[in-house]
Amino acid sequence: MSDALTIRRAVEDDLDALRDLTTLAIERGQAAVLTPAQIVASRAVMGLDTQLVRDGTYFIVEEDGVAVGCGGWSRRATLYGGDHSAGLRDPAQLDPSRDAARIRAMYTHPDHVRRGIGRMVLDRCEQAAAEAGFTAGELMSTASGERLYAASGYRPLERADANVDGIVVPLIRMRKILRPVGTGG
Repeated sequence: MSDALTIRRAVEDDLDALRDLTTLAIERGQAAVLTPAQIVASRAVMGLDTQLVRDGTYFIVEEDGVAVGCGGWSRRATLYGGDHSAGLRDPAQLDPSRDAARIRAMYTHPDHVRRGIGRMVLDRCEQAAAEAGFTAGELMSTASGERLYAASGYRPLERADANVDGIVVPLIRMRKILRPVGTGG
C-alpha cells in the first residue's frame, strides 16, 4: 500500500468523484467475473447510495487526492443498491442489540485493485459499526468482491441472485461477527 493512500469520511462535495468511481468499478471492475449482459444488468442493483454520505457512514480512499476506493456501513435496513434502486431500499433503523450493521457500496477503481484498498475500507466500516454497538456485519457480495469478504472473515448465508429482465446477476449474502471495541484481535 502506498503511503499516499488516505481514508476519510465522504462529504457531499465528493459525490461527483464517487459516482465516477462507482461507474468505473461496475463497468470495468467486474469484467473478469461477469458477462457484458450481466454488467449492464448489474447497474440496476448496484451504485452509489448517497444516504450513506448524508448519514456520515461512507468513506473515500484517495491516492494523492484522487478517489481510488470507497465504501460504507449503515444503521439502516437496506442491504444493497444505489440511489436508483428504489425497490431495494428500506430506511428503517436497525437495532445494534439484535441486527447486523450493513456493509455497503464498496468499490475500488479497477486500476487500483489488489492494493489493500478494499480491506482498508472494510476495516474502517467494521470498526465504526462496532463502535456504534453492532456485534455483526452483513453484506451482499458481488462475484468480484466475494474473495475479499471471505478472506476478511465473512461467511456465506445464502445465494441471493438478482434477476434483472431475465439476466441473473450473482449475489451472495454474507455475515461476520465483529470484534468488540477495545479488543486487539
